[in-house]
Amino acid sequence: MPLALLALAIGAFGIGTTEFVIMGLLPEVADDFGVSIPTAGFLVTGYALGVMFGAPLMTVLGTKVSRKRMLMLLMGLFIVGNLLSAVAPSFAVMLLGRVVASLAHGAFFGIGSVVAADLVAPEKKAGAIAMMFTGLTVANVVGVPLGTLVGQNLGWRVTFAVVAVLGVAGLVGIAKLVPDMPRAEGVRLRHELAAFKNVQVLLAMAMTVLGFGGVFAAITYIAPMMTHVAGFADGSVTWLLVLFGLGMVGGNLVGGKYADRALMPMLYVSLGALAIVLALFTLTAHNKVLAALTVALIGALGFATVPPLQKRVLDQAHGAPTLASAVNIGAFNLGNALSAWLGGLVIAAGLGYTAPNWVGAALAAGALLLALVSAALERRAGTAGTAGAAGAVVAGGAIAERQAAVRR
Repeated sequence: MPLALLALAIGAFGIGTTEFVIMGLLPEVADDFGVSIPTAGFLVTGYALGVMFGAPLMTVLGTKVSRKRMLMLLMGLFIVGNLLSAVAPSFAVMLLGRVVASLAHGAFFGIGSVVAADLVAPEKKAGAIAMMFTGLTVANVVGVPLGTLVGQNLGWRVTFAVVAVLGVAGLVGIAKLVPDMPRAEGVRLRHELAAFKNVQVLLAMAMTVLGFGGVFAAITYIAPMMTHVAGFADGSVTWLLVLFGLGMVGGNLVGGKYADRALMPMLYVSLGALAIVLALFTLTAHNKVLAALTVALIGALGFATVPPLQKRVLDQAHGAPTLASAVNIGAFNLGNALSAWLGGLVIAAGLGYTAPNWVGAALAAGALLLALVSAALERRAGTAGTAGAAGAVVAGGAIAERQAAVRR
């Protein structure tokens, strides 16, 4: 794998850290600005919305710029957003900093996926994408716990300053290691938009929303589930999330490896297993050992879907994949928001803290169904294409015979 992937992974590590570390620092931020915890929660919501809307916006704005230069500009935006958060004199400025940083998120992973895939041979594309996303998964194992620890002991502003430094490291790495890859000739915004007319691209994005949504239906409410149902102490939630992160790292690498060999079968296995494990989590959540194992499995199976889903979008949007790739990153965040809302609804309905697991299982099963539909449509199109080609050969032969008869 090229060293350029390391630079992309460093940028991904910084982005993953800043996305999730705020969740562990909400009490400190709320106290500092004199706002309630629910109000401080807008720092999470604002970031997610920034990713959803920023992914297509920043990608469209970057259509006139080379991919390397756009990645550097995005890392610059990320640095500015985190520095703004670190020195924010008010909650409103802090929120603005979060939104500014979030605008880089979707476009960075979208454009970065295209660059990573172009750096390697066709049979290694999913593995290259997985290598870049390793930075995001490792952030949940190392960056988020350390960032939370630093914020709780030295102040949350120090955490965001350190994240900004990570952004500088990513920027320098991209400048030094990523080759200057020119934009594809003849590709315009209308070509990028045309990818969304492809049913297979839309199906892949829908799989992303439902499949990854299944993961976050459970993980969003992991703290009350583990403390009230499994019986863990409050302080144990951090280590359970580290287990989840370790599962993410392993699943991401395995998903990248096997998606290059058999992409759709990899999706069938990971989505089907994810639906089963989430359904079983309603039972295993009552036992500490089984609950911890299940959390790791959810992380592994959930992130095993990421490289194949991202590569599926790139494959189906061939010729103009950049915007579709970035929008698919937004689809991951849409899945997170949708599943968190649905999980909250079933808890509010009095169905208990394990009820979101059933929501997650249903969402993952829906993603599996879409994968099967997508494959069936692809086979049908292939059969029709083969039949059409055979018909053309037969017709051509008949015409040739008639012409020969005329000459005779």
